[in-house]
Parts: sequence; structure tokens; C-alpha cells
Amino acid sequence: MPAFEGLKDHAHALYVCTDALAATNRIRINLLALGARLPTIHGSKDYVEAGGLMSYGPNFPDLFWRAAEYVDKILRGTTPGDIPVAQPTKFDLIVNLTTAKASGLTLPPPVVSRADEMIE
Repeated sequence: MPAFEGLKDHAHALYVCTDALAATNRIRINLLALGARLPTIHGSKDYVEAGGLMSYGPNFPDLFWRAAEYVDKILRGTTPGDIPVAQPTKFDLIVNLTTAKASGLTLPPPVVSRADEMIE
């Protein structure tokens, strides 16, 4: 694809935003990026499972648990407007070692040691 070939000479890596279009095409995006030798970083694990190099983003099970706590508070009578808005507090770094090897990349030891999950 010409877009990825054009990036090859001007970028050292590719951040793929997490949206419906990218999610639908995540396998193709990762294959094209790999062919252009562009390491990719994503916002969620499913992109890494589809061949991306790594992701760093909120831990979704933790977010779902916290959402359930909000529901529980509301069902017990707390007015929704009285519940403070909260940001994610737990984040996951997922690394795909197979993609790193296929890209010819050696990941720095601190990245590997800090990963919450490694896909091989």
C-alpha cells in the first residue's frame, strides 16, 4: 500500500489509534507496517494479538469492575451527579515478541521487564 511505503522513509514507528476503522483493519494494518518495517504501538491488547508490536492502555477488566461499582452505588441510592468522574488507574503494557523478532528488533530489557504480558 503506497501510504505505508511513504511512511517508511519518514517515520521510525507507527501509533495506531484505537477506533472502529483501525480495529476492523488491525490485521491488515499490522501486516503492512511489518512489511514496511515500522514498529507499531496501540492502545489495546487485541491489536497486539493481531500482530502489533506493543500496546499501552487502560486495563479493561479493571474499568469494567469500576463501572460495576458505579452501578452498585447508583442502585443503592447515590445520585449519579454526586459520583466523581474517575480516570483509569491501571494500565497494561503488552509486548509481542514474535513481531519484534520478525521485525528484527531487540527490545530494551527495561521494556521487556516492565511488560504486563508477553505474546510469543
